[in-house]
Amino acid sequence: MVEKIKIYRGSSDYIVSEELMNSVNIAIALQKPLLLKGEPGTGKTMLAQSIADALGLKLIIWNIKSTTKAQEGLYVYDTVQRLYDSQFGEGDVSDIKQYIKLGKLGEAFVSDEQVVLLIDEIDKADLEFPNDLLWELDQMSFYIPETKETITAKHRPIVIITSNAEKELPDAFLRRCIFHYIAFPAPEEMEKIVRVHHPNIEKKLLEQAMETFYMLRSIPNIQKKPSTSELIDWLQALVVGGIKPSKIKQDLPFLGVLLKKNEDLDLVLNEVYNKTRNKNANSTYIGSSINRFRV
Repeated sequence: MVEKIKIYRGSSDYIVSEELMNSVNIAIALQKPLLLKGEPGTGKTMLAQSIADALGLKLIIWNIKSTTKAQEGLYVYDTVQRLYDSQFGEGDVSDIKQYIKLGKLGEAFVSDEQVVLLIDEIDKADLEFPNDLLWELDQMSFYIPETKETITAKHRPIVIITSNAEKELPDAFLRRCIFHYIAFPAPEEMEKIVRVHHPNIEKKLLEQAMETFYMLRSIPNIQKKPSTSELIDWLQALVVGGIKPSKIKQDLPFLGVLLKKNEDLDLVLNEVYNKTRNKNANSTYIGSSINRFRV
């Protein structure tokens, strides 16, 4: 069935660049999966929700883990339940269909209306996982041998696939996708994103927080750079904590909201120590600062 082409123009709670908007619409028009890469916290997963909200569609999320197999996204045959029923006389075990449970891809195929299907963090699975989905994503159908039934998509879902680049994806899989890399937002774009979540935040507080945020991200050898979502949480903490803008860069309050690894905290503390020592600060201030940063 030919779907009327839908046009995505962003949503009220998601700031989208023109390049990303074009990639979404090209993927929809060409009926190909949109593969999104970018460091964690750049809004890859949230884009799928934004597309669903903007187009008035249901969102189905398939969260991928290291143990996930492609078969699980199609269907699962519950042989254990069937064996139990056969032993204890529960129901008609000859009806195999009642023991077939569709996975997330199967749900998207049988939906009476078009849906947005998010295959989230595909790179967490083993190397064969993407290749195992090639036929189903191309043909929009799969066969269930236990019931001799072919499940064909009633409406082709809008497929969004995210990857944090933990593993390289196969070339055959990449050829079938529209690709977009979501770069980390520049300060101007970041301010727009932040104001979606904190529309009434004080201008000076936001300026000082963002300056400090990008300074932390620029420190060499940070293992996990603070992301957009962590900046949003940190701003909330600063507001709730009643922190004055002038104290943000000096005291680095609630640093644990931004940095999640001990090694990164140590790096930041060393930076602060060196800068403070260059300004001939006394050791008492440095010691108290270290304790405060770790709270």
